[in-house]
Amino acid sequence: MLDYIPYGKTGYFSQLVSDFLAEDPQIRPFYKYSPVRPDFTAAIDARKAFATPRKELVAALEQQYKPLEAVTAVQENIQSLLSPNTFTVCTAHQPNIFTGYLYFVYKILQTIKLTGELKQKYPQYNFVPVYYMGSEDADLDELGSIYLDGNTLKWETSQQGPVGRMDPDGLGKIINQIQDSIGFLPHGQELLDMLRMAYLEHENIQEATLYLVHQLFGRFGLVTVVPDNPALKRLYIPVMQDELLHHRSQELVGATLERISAHYKIQANPREINLFYLEKGLRERIVQEDAHWKVLNTGLLFDEDSLLAELEAFPERFSPNVILRGMFQETILPNIAFVGGGGEIAYWLELQQLFEHYKVPYPILLLRNSLLLVDDQSEKRLQKLELKAVELFKSTDDLVNTFVQEHTDAALVLKDEYAAIEKLFDELQEKARSIDVTLVATTDTERQRALKSISKLEHKFLRAEKKKFAWQTDQIRTLKARLFPAGSLQERKENFIPWYALEGPAFLDRVLDALTPVTDQFIIVIAAE
Repeated sequence: MLDYIPYGKTGYFSQLVSDFLAEDPQIRPFYKYSPVRPDFTAAIDARKAFATPRKELVAALEQQYKPLEAVTAVQENIQSLLSPNTFTVCTAHQPNIFTGYLYFVYKILQTIKLTGELKQKYPQYNFVPVYYMGSEDADLDELGSIYLDGNTLKWETSQQGPVGRMDPDGLGKIINQIQDSIGFLPHGQELLDMLRMAYLEHENIQEATLYLVHQLFGRFGLVTVVPDNPALKRLYIPVMQDELLHHRSQELVGATLERISAHYKIQANPREINLFYLEKGLRERIVQEDAHWKVLNTGLLFDEDSLLAELEAFPERFSPNVILRGMFQETILPNIAFVGGGGEIAYWLELQQLFEHYKVPYPILLLRNSLLLVDDQSEKRLQKLELKAVELFKSTDDLVNTFVQEHTDAALVLKDEYAAIEKLFDELQEKARSIDVTLVATTDTERQRALKSISKLEHKFLRAEKKKFAWQTDQIRTLKARLFPAGSLQERKENFIPWYALEGPAFLDRVLDALTPVTDQFIIVIAAE
């Protein structure tokens, strides 16, 4: 069973996200297509007019997929990218160990569902779902842990640099901890075998993630792009050279930020040069000082000739940061729509002028679907308490107070008493005015004191009544803690592992069925069939 609540009413999304979905005039100039009524025909036409490097893309993908088991749906989708009538729907995420958060699964399945719907709507075209792996990210604190059974399992490693290039050494210990949690579940062993093959039989994290994603989503035809690739980076040399020599993006994005910052918090600020220098164990900023370019925290120093020679010979050593990454993605893919979370949407809104300058088509931006999965046990609790799942988005205290007020026989809200006090003091105020006008202020002070006393009594009545509902309030608190772990949205904290271990591949099918690729509603999925 499904239920829905508008994003803006959940209490977990920024004003920018709400305004983006509502197409508020303050934010609407910063994106091209409606996120709730997107013009796919216009996006397809814009993409047709751009010379996407299809042959180079397919050649890189064929090389990338060589070590993996061939899946017909994936192979057909890769080959179809050679056709000018094939387009992609893309989502992007870093290679968090063991996929990181539940929403990693949701955003990939959303791209898969949308491509299926587009094939139905536009049968003259083909659409391919793509996961673009942000494997050059170096934030191990963010990527190196998962939350399972109320505990954070952290990868202990001293490695540095891009996480995608890191050796998975040490992850066997976490897999053993995962086994303690899921080994007894119906699909636990199947999943553990998959995780061991991914992380213990591959050289680095990006290869491990590619394998795992292929195992989970290959049957849907999902194509993963690993952009940490010399052939793909070569396609971006003109932009990277312009960035190194002329610092183009800082000026273009800076002009947009001035306008956005009048109303919203800025998600990402451009630097003078928005490129990192990459090697195994190293991801550092490139900065220009007079006629030289240096890589911070290293001894690397280039003049213009040696810098351009390095770029030409080793384009894979240059890594776009958040400002230039999106345009790299849109340069190499025949993409028409990008599925991203609230933070991703926020920085994409900064980039439209950059895309216009380089004449790269700016995609339809779609907010990724957000889901709350209500398990059987939680659903039974909800039924006993006669609560609806949408009510769980209230704070725990509000939920408990509302429950007690709705189920008690006592009159806990002293509305009549407040009204009586107000009426009494209105009369006293008139009497004071007739005796001595200076007494009016004194009367007002006493009015406030009386109202405060009534408020205190009201709180004491409620607190006393809550004791009669101790079992129910405990159940409500247990529900909130289970479905909103650590006070966060479930999808931003939990991992897919326990769900998959319980249901197997059917879990992915169940989520896929629940998704609505273009929507402004948060989705609540209540109990498995």
